[in-house]
Formats: sequence, C-alpha cells, structure tokens
Amino acid sequence: MSLALSLGRRGLGRCWPNPAVGCVIVNNGRIIGRGVTAKGGRPHAEVIALSQAGGMARGGVAYVSLEPCAHHGQTPPCTDALIKAGVSRVVAPLTDDDPRVSGKGFAQLRAAGVQVTTGVLADQAVLAHKGFFLKVTQGRPMVTLKLATSFDGRIATANGESQWITGPKARRWVHAMRGTHDAVMVGGGTARADNPSLTVRDLGVQHQPVRVVVSRKLDIPTHSILAETARDIPIWICHGTDADPDVCRKWADLGARLFPCDLIGRQLDVASVLQNLGNAGLTRVFCEGGGALAASLLNAGLVDELVGFTAGLALGAEGRPGLGAMGIDALNDAPRFHLIDTQNIGGDVMHRWGRI
Repeated sequence: MSLALSLGRRGLGRCWPNPAVGCVIVNNGRIIGRGVTAKGGRPHAEVIALSQAGGMARGGVAYVSLEPCAHHGQTPPCTDALIKAGVSRVVAPLTDDDPRVSGKGFAQLRAAGVQVTTGVLADQAVLAHKGFFLKVTQGRPMVTLKLATSFDGRIATANGESQWITGPKARRWVHAMRGTHDAVMVGGGTARADNPSLTVRDLGVQHQPVRVVVSRKLDIPTHSILAETARDIPIWICHGTDADPDVCRKWADLGARLFPCDLIGRQLDVASVLQNLGNAGLTRVFCEGGGALAASLLNAGLVDELVGFTAGLALGAEGRPGLGAMGIDALNDAPRFHLIDTQNIGGDVMHRWGRI
C-alpha cells in the first residue's frame, strides 16, 4: 500500500479533476503490475496496472490507494475490470467521498466474491487525496499558501527589491511544489509588479500547471509574459463582476479563460474565487501571494497548508510585509496551524504547516 500511495502522489497536478490514484498488483509475492492515474484522469490506475499484469492478475491482490470507481463515466468502472481480471482480493485505505462511488465500489467487489480489506494507511491516504475530497465535499480545491520571506517576515525591501531573498535550492524546491498542484495562483498586484511566468522550470517536467490570476478589475498588462503565453499555457483570470467588458474581451481574445466572481464590498470574495476554480475541476491550488490575496485566504479560513521559506537576513520594519492587513486585534482571532515538517533547503528553512 505504501508503494501504491507513492505511485499515486506522482500523479498530483496531472490528473485533475480525478484523484491521483496508485495501484499495485501482486501475485505469489511478486509485483506483476503497477499504475498511476494518467494525465487528464484517464485511464485509471487500476486499468493500467491490470494491463501490465495480464493473465497473471487472476488470483492476485490489488493494492489501490482509493476505493475503485463503480460508476460509468467516460470509461467503464474499475470494479468491473478488477472482477473480470479475477483478482482475489482488493486492499484500499479508505472509501471515496464521491457520492457516485462512496461504498459502492467495495460493495460490488464483495458481491462478486472479491475479498476487500480497508483501513490500511488511511491517514496517509486522507492527506494524499485532500484536494479531491475538498472539491467533492465543499466544491473548492485545496489551497497551499507559500510565503518566501526574510527572517522578519518581509518579502521585499522598501523600494520593492525582492530577487532573491531565498537561495536557488529553495526556488528549485518551489518549482517542484508547483508541479504537484493543478494550478499556481497569484494576485493582480503580484502579476503587475513581478511580471511572472508561473511555470515549472529546469526540472524536466513536461506538463505545466494552470496559471490563475485573481484581479478584481483585470488590470494586468497585456504585454506581460502571462498574456504573451496565454495560448501556450492555460491562464485563468478570476475578476469582479464589475470588470470592464472591453478588457475582458481583450483577455479572452488572447486566449485566457475568465471567471466572474462575487464581491464583498470592494474586494473579490475569495470563497467565490475558489468555488469557480472547483467547478472548473481544480483540486489543488498553489498560491504564491501577494500579501493581500494571502491575507484574504487566511482570514476566510481557506488555507489548508501553509509553506514558508525563511532566509537568514533581516530587512526591518520599512521592508514590505509578506501579508496584507488582516484586522486582527486578539491572538485568539488569528488563524493557527500545526507544524508538519521543517527542513534545511540550501541554507534556507522550509517549514510546512497544516490547519488545526
């Protein structure tokens, strides 16, 4: 099961809107097939593993990192494939939250005489499938918020110099994290100030995440890198319902996909932003700021994982803070996270936190 979960994690960022599932088929103590959900979500991991195993799957055991699907979608159910292949046992960590599957896959397997074992490494599977489960149960993707700051929490000097606070190994690590998410998201201010490409680079990665910009008025330069590459790598823009229609048309003509989102007062409602992204199929979003967007997500309780990269330099009070104003007067009102992991990445400290 540990191998199945590891295989599944290789598919993160590639197979949305489907979950990233891994499957390992064993017979007589020997691995005869393995698979991970393919890019775009099909074929499923079980089908790939069974194809490798061929006739040797009969009487074998299938270790699957999530309950096999039991419904007819664009492809037949994986339960049918497992039953037809003649596996004697299926081991899975937990039930799929998708109501089209939930419990039905296990029930179909048992009805066909296949032994089913559940609960194996379930805690790891819950983490691996968090984004998919959130999309199913809450209609929104999982959000990872990344902040790269000085020791005193600044993202730039007073005059805006920010390249580079953290070192090359930390930046490479961030690129790897981008690759495990369906989308990379920034606010309009970051898009204007940094002119980013928001791509995964220098890692030999073939796929690219969707690039999402959150900008109420859609006031992003059309001579930017994002605009110039919109037809090559998807760019989605979440804007206010009051954005200028002419500007919207201009971005649509460039190849961008536009999502009108609700407002709260004069600000975009980040819950509406995430609902739109979830409706479009995204399960995992990697937010890289800026400060106002990050603060809004934290205030709304919509950050599921917080990743910090802290450098050993201090910029002082005049430096630009990593977070915008949050209106917090009491410590009890501040969002808190629990520490998951900490590592030395090329002299910078990476610390990863989960929601309490």
